[in-house]
Amino acid sequence: MKIGFIGVGAMAQAIIQGLLRAYFVPSKNILVHSARQIHYETYANQYGLTAQSSNLELTKNSDLIVLAVIPGIATDVLEEIRSELNAHKTLISIASGITLNRLEELTDYQLPILRSLPNINSEYGQGMTAIAANENLTGDRKDQAISVFKATGEVSELPEKQFAAFSAISGSAVAYVDFFIDCLSRTGVKYGFSKDVATQIAAQTTLGSAKSLMDSKATPAEMIDKVCSPGGDTIAGILAMEQAGFLNAVVKGIDATIAKSTGNHDD
Repeated sequence: MKIGFIGVGAMAQAIIQGLLRAYFVPSKNILVHSARQIHYETYANQYGLTAQSSNLELTKNSDLIVLAVIPGIATDVLEEIRSELNAHKTLISIASGITLNRLEELTDYQLPILRSLPNINSEYGQGMTAIAANENLTGDRKDQAISVFKATGEVSELPEKQFAAFSAISGSAVAYVDFFIDCLSRTGVKYGFSKDVATQIAAQTTLGSAKSLMDSKATPAEMIDKVCSPGGDTIAGILAMEQAGFLNAVVKGIDATIAKSTGNHDD
């Protein structure tokens, strides 16, 4: 199996690095091309990938074609490669905001297509990806396409109408979680820790809490209750955060993210 990436920006590189870490395919079976020759050739040489001279050549030589360009140029790219797309190939789009219907309009209504929303944690095998397939992508072909993202983390099949919300609580939320870790870290500095030590403590605590939550199958509220003893310091901290509007701040952040991504904003 050969996987071609049209575009090698941050998200494409995260997926590629995740695939390499997982030994998903030999590195030479990952094909790359982008607008800047020096960029994609340097990247290919660095990791043993196969550089292609054009998007058309890449499409011809790939079994799975990953559309990893910004939405503004996706239409032009799909028009460019359309002649090499057929029912024996699978198109995987990670381009934000482009629906399956639109992808079919721009290519071929017989083409198997997977729309996906991965996040940057895919680089370390800890990604979270939403997927939706068109009617032409079924059976083993669908499993093959989804396996790209299972190799780099977890996968959730969702209706497309939930993609904007998913992008906020998974894609953008990577930054929000890092922001929370940084807030913990800065508080540690306030109380005398070095920034490096405080960040290590905060990051490991966040990682451990997430893993404990997933492994235990408990709800977040149940895990909170395990830590909060009656009249203790932890419940005092939780109440102080609630009084300061912590939950409301998180919800407003997600609302703003969704509004911006869907165009329902004031600016």
